[in-house]
Amino acid sequence: MSPATADRLRALLAPIVAACGLDLDSIEITPAGRRRLVRVAVDKDGGVSLDDVALVSRGIADALDTSDAMGEQPYVLEVGSPGVERPLTEARHWRRSVGRLVKVDLMNGSSVTGRVEAADSDGAELDVDGHDRRLAFAAVRMARVEVEFNRSDGAADAEED
Repeated sequence: MSPATADRLRALLAPIVAACGLDLDSIEITPAGRRRLVRVAVDKDGGVSLDDVALVSRGIADALDTSDAMGEQPYVLEVGSPGVERPLTEARHWRRSVGRLVKVDLMNGSSVTGRVEAADSDGAELDVDGHDRRLAFAAVRMARVEVEFNRSDGAADAEED
């Protein structure tokens, strides 16, 4: 997708997503045979429900169908949440990951794995092997949530309630 197309779609869809109380995380368009697949990822504090996805999907579909943003070529719309594979690139991603284990690759070539304790606009506090460590976002090259299948402290059970 060209930068101009991405900017145009973001300008069209961001107000619709915001009106539903969500954040527009990403827009991706990929060829799928004679059609295009339009993937829109939305997020919010506390997570996105199926009702949220249904509501915002209708608004996005209406906007795409009534504008010329997609041109004449048919498309398939897919709306969902970003999932754990999304890199943590914005302060809100970090804030929404409080309590989760993250692996962080730093600009200096080293890496660190720890649990996010807090995040603000400049960086995050991690618990790394029982020690607090402050990471400035400017020092982070790449960060992702680590999937935990056997979290032993019971916090995983509390997240499911």
